[in-house]
Amino acid sequence: MDNLKIYLDKDIDINLIKSKKIAIIGFGSQGWGQSMNLRDSDCEIVLGLRQGGKSDIKARNAGFKTMSIEDAVKWADIVQILIPDELQAQVYMEQILPNMHSGQYLMFSHGFNIHYKKILPKEDINVIMVAPKGPGHTVRSEYEKGKGVPSLIAIYQDITGNSKEVALSYASAIGAGRAGIIETSFKEETETDLFGEQAVICGGVSALMKAGFEVLVEAGYSRHMAYFEVLHEMKLIIDLVNQGGLADMRYSISNTAEYGDMTRGPRVIGEDSKNAMRAILKEIQSGKFAEEFTSEMSSGCANFNKLRTDNANHPIEKTGEEIRSSFVWGQDKIINKDRN
Repeated sequence: MDNLKIYLDKDIDINLIKSKKIAIIGFGSQGWGQSMNLRDSDCEIVLGLRQGGKSDIKARNAGFKTMSIEDAVKWADIVQILIPDELQAQVYMEQILPNMHSGQYLMFSHGFNIHYKKILPKEDINVIMVAPKGPGHTVRSEYEKGKGVPSLIAIYQDITGNSKEVALSYASAIGAGRAGIIETSFKEETETDLFGEQAVICGGVSALMKAGFEVLVEAGYSRHMAYFEVLHEMKLIIDLVNQGGLADMRYSISNTAEYGDMTRGPRVIGEDSKNAMRAILKEIQSGKFAEEFTSEMSSGCANFNKLRTDNANHPIEKTGEEIRSSFVWGQDKIINKDRN
């Protein structure tokens, strides 16, 4: 049985990260959330961005000091790469690697490029990971509430002998030590993360909600009722699961719902679904998905863009826009695309 060791703020020297100069490469969801939290934790940071670009303007408007990626890498002790996975290898080779020096810390929040050897790091640097188990916007919103998002740390190369302590200190500074930090490996984080995204929390759940919506609407029910039943209520149920597991969810719902859950759920997600999940996991483990993804990104994203368009035009999305704009709770959003 696995032994679970959870690190909390009381176990961590947060002053260690405050003694390091941190360059955050990228200002997307994670770049924004982590940078904001690091700054509020009194860390010394700069944003390494394309000067004059959209992200550079957003970062400057948020009060951050920015530099070119090359200058940020030269300046920093820690280089945290938070640009999209498909861009990391080229940016590393062209702008980061030539400017790194011995003993620096190269950091990631997802192990994709290291695990699949898209990036081959210098042998004289530390390679570490701090991976919040939530989007960057949630990393920020939970921090602002005095809470945190649970995070993973992993060590791939430890040249200086203190990489784990540095990773823990960084994780604490972005708020993870308030919730809990677990140590893993780049391999385990990458493969389980991709599987979770594809088979369950993103791909599986979104496909399940769309299918349920379609079945109800095809049967003649109101699309608004269908939206509430299969999408809106999902958050309310998952909040219960998140806080107390399936047991708390089942304690809260009616006997009718609980009986239907346990007798009908396995008919929807049964052995056929598990076999599909096993096939997806094999594609992740073998690197087949990584090659498919990087090929799609490097060849113009024709299929990716079509999938985005098709999904954006799905009736469940149009119905959701209509409903959310008509309710008070639809106005309070974590994400502001103009700001973060």
